[in-house]
Amino acid sequence: MSDSTLSAASESAFKSWLQRLEALDPTRIRLGLERVAAVAETLGLGRPAPTVIIVAGTNGKGSTCAMLEAILRAAGFRTGLYTSPHLLRFEERARINGVSVSPESFVEQFEAVDAAALATQDGANVATNGAINGATNGATNGAINGAINSGTALTYFEFTTLAILRLFEQTELDVAILEVGLGGRLDAVNWVDADCAIVTCVDIDHAALLGPDRESIGFEKAAVFRSGRPAIVADPVPPKSVIDYARQIGADLWQFGQDFNYAGDRQQWGYGGRVLRRNSLAYPALRGANQLINASAALAALESLRDRLPVPVQAIREGLACVELPGRFQVLPGRPTVVLDVGHNPHAAAHLAANLDQMGYHPFTWAVFGMLKDKDVDGVIRALASRVDHWIPVDLPGPRGASAEWLTARLQAVGVSAGSDRSIEAQPSPREGLSAARLRAGPDDRILVLGSFLTVADVISDRP
Repeated sequence: MSDSTLSAASESAFKSWLQRLEALDPTRIRLGLERVAAVAETLGLGRPAPTVIIVAGTNGKGSTCAMLEAILRAAGFRTGLYTSPHLLRFEERARINGVSVSPESFVEQFEAVDAAALATQDGANVATNGAINGATNGATNGAINGAINSGTALTYFEFTTLAILRLFEQTELDVAILEVGLGGRLDAVNWVDADCAIVTCVDIDHAALLGPDRESIGFEKAAVFRSGRPAIVADPVPPKSVIDYARQIGADLWQFGQDFNYAGDRQQWGYGGRVLRRNSLAYPALRGANQLINASAALAALESLRDRLPVPVQAIREGLACVELPGRFQVLPGRPTVVLDVGHNPHAAAHLAANLDQMGYHPFTWAVFGMLKDKDVDGVIRALASRVDHWIPVDLPGPRGASAEWLTARLQAVGVSAGSDRSIEAQPSPREGLSAARLRAGPDDRILVLGSFLTVADVISDRP
């Protein structure tokens, strides 16, 4: 079989697996480590790398992970990075040495997890694919024919997490960087014992699952800490539950403002930790004032692991200069200015508002606005209402996606109204919303595309 034929077959199998896994409903959440632990034992799964860093938090996780990866790669270490959700392609979730994992490699891991889930009984005798049993009996499943008809019922996130952890374990890595999907205590990633864990900011999101306030949510996130190991807290005003948990288990607590901090001017910034000082650093390539907190957390983690992962200051400079993360206050080239931001809760929207305030003058700001209905839509609107002149609510797909009509009603309920210099104009999709904004905006205006990964993904996928 030729390489091209093999590649085509692998791509087809990969797409079939994704269709099958997506039919499980990627949005379905079933917290708990029992299922993951049981299947991991059947797989014989060990540690994904000799050193593991886990990153939890409400916002800032992706940026912190990206900076850790870029710095460690610049220092010559072999890295594995697991993040979620993906923006455009599933393969973005797993990177080895900065390169997304191939579909062929994923297929091998999916098959292994499938077999292990089938062989592992969880007492429920429910198929991992049970909810859609019979819905994909045709060509979609093809050769992947209903192997998961009994055994342990894994969710989409649990299944893919195990596949990626197994892939990392089979690759000769120096360090694995794992982003928590939701919460921390009962998230599948927390099955791994971290050598160092970071909690970025803590704010209210997923309240139905994690709790109604910062103290409850902080407890869930702090559970990624381990006794005797570095616990990096980057939130400038952390919930008491985070600090209490770290102290109760005897973690090596590093607090922003006490054990590490930063200072800077318009030209450069510096990091100060317990022992190390990193001076004359260029600002991270990722935009936004909050990125210095994320960068400081990454440097604190590396300082705490300096005996395992020695990193010279030049690698820090190089890593921060080249780090990339699409969709996080990403400014596209050209006029009018277009800013992409995947933030989807009031805390992220407040950071976005602060970042907008630091940009140059723009006569008008247009917002292509798409969100999921189960998010705090009103809170996001309130955080940005004074910065946006023209709103363009858009439809998002799926059962959780809000319609432009529904978003228009929420805008009006919060107090946003059309007038001589303000408008609300619904559009059927983010890309059509951006097209409408480009037609109406002046060359010196500013266009925001915000509210969800889905909103930004639709716009990016339309770019040449």
